[in-house]
Amino acid sequence: MAHKYVQIAFTPSVKAEQVKHNSRQGYAGMEQGEDYNHLLSENEAQFLAQRDSFYMASVSETNWPYVQHRGGPKGFMRVIDASTIGFADFSGNRQYVSTGNFKNNDRVALFFMDYPNRRRLKMMGRIQQVQDQDWDTLAKLEVDGYRATVERAFIIKIEGFDWNCPQHITPRFSEDEVENVIAPILAENQKLKDLLAKQKITEPKQIQQQPTQQAADLSLIITGIRQLTPRVRAYEFRRANGQPLPSIQAGAHLNIPVQLENGESSHRHYSICSNPKRTDAYEIAVLNTGKGASLAIHKTLQLGQNIQCDYPANYFQLKKGQHPAVLIAAGIGITPIKSMAQALECGKQKWHMHYAGQSLKEMAYQDRLQRAYTNKISFYAKDQNARMDIANILSQANKETVFYICGPNRLIEDLLAQANKQGIDKSRIVYERFNPLSDQAKQPLASPIQVTFAKSDKTILLNGQKSILDAAIDAGINPNFSCKTGQCKTCAVTVIKGQAQHHDQCLSEYEQNQQNLMCPCVSHSQHNITLDM
Repeated sequence: MAHKYVQIAFTPSVKAEQVKHNSRQGYAGMEQGEDYNHLLSENEAQFLAQRDSFYMASVSETNWPYVQHRGGPKGFMRVIDASTIGFADFSGNRQYVSTGNFKNNDRVALFFMDYPNRRRLKMMGRIQQVQDQDWDTLAKLEVDGYRATVERAFIIKIEGFDWNCPQHITPRFSEDEVENVIAPILAENQKLKDLLAKQKITEPKQIQQQPTQQAADLSLIITGIRQLTPRVRAYEFRRANGQPLPSIQAGAHLNIPVQLENGESSHRHYSICSNPKRTDAYEIAVLNTGKGASLAIHKTLQLGQNIQCDYPANYFQLKKGQHPAVLIAAGIGITPIKSMAQALECGKQKWHMHYAGQSLKEMAYQDRLQRAYTNKISFYAKDQNARMDIANILSQANKETVFYICGPNRLIEDLLAQANKQGIDKSRIVYERFNPLSDQAKQPLASPIQVTFAKSDKTILLNGQKSILDAAIDAGINPNFSCKTGQCKTCAVTVIKGQAQHHDQCLSEYEQNQQNLMCPCVSHSQHNITLDM
């Protein structure tokens, strides 16, 4: 006997497509042997008992399918026997499209979703409305303690069902599920606060140290995870004690602790891409590059997890004033640019965004940005042969416009070169890099140079394969640092002897030339140099 679900769903045209796409062989076995996928087992019954909603499709007299959501308390879809299920239909639906369709065609298709565990059960059957006088059936479908009014009830005779694989199901969690995870963490947090209060211990003040040794003052809980694109995942954080989060400005970032695959503990900066006006939650978006910190974050960060981080910092701020702004983003560089757009819109400033990516489906937040700011954003998808013309973007702007850019180094270097050609003052360009300029921070040297750390009384030979900052850390020196991209000034140090080649974007000409400061995370030297470290 054929698998009943297969018998219904696998029509000749469907089978032809399976042959065309080389999947037919994998399903052929479902058409052999004894059928069982029209009778519910204990497994299906338990699954249905935990569902609080489902999707239901009917067919109209015009042969159009109609999909509707049905919700209620857990288990409101009742298993009556191995081949029959039924549910109470609560008031609130005023269109009666499904109800009307069932009067003409009793076929129904159902989708039951278990998002947290990435499971789904699809089912086909024939549906009929329970008569008002059928007290026995109505009693079986009654839901005790649920306040909504039961307007009608349906029973469904199952024709066939099938379980789907978890591929492409993004985990989502209800408010109760999140609460169950967070409640014990909040309770433990309160116990610790009570203990501290009894001992009259106050919380330590924030101190500026290197990331692996920082005192993490901000206790956050992951309260949401969303898959924005196939490779970009968004994480929502709220304060563990339920209090408002520190206020931020557009361009701010969180320093997230991460455990790398080699066991090393590290930190990575991720821009806060939620609306900067929000104080209830922060959101970051992480592109999974398949290695390093991004891979570790995608693998390890889970809903309800508590993390300790520093208060947000900001090296990429909007300039004060009502000048027009041009926002330029490429790839995951959209994360700070998105929050800037929201801040500019709130401040009623004139702005336009240019956003480039491999394809629209790979561009995080593309859909919602397009809905919110249809006439203020230009999209450039590589697979559609759309290319961002930096020279044209710069030339079209007026002389008061400030340009904000975040993306790969090559995009930023192109913009800086074009701006120089067009005589645009550097003060009108604000940018943030994904990574340090590796070809400058780690440029090859004709011969190794000596780097002397005066305070530490250490001298090393450097061949240009790593930054001075990384070399100092390897030598056992504990320098202050944060961004490692030449944007924050945290690692700035005095050059006692020698000449620095500056590649940072945070030190002023006065600080570089008169105060002899350099940022060893990205700046270098072609000759021996002595630093006050």
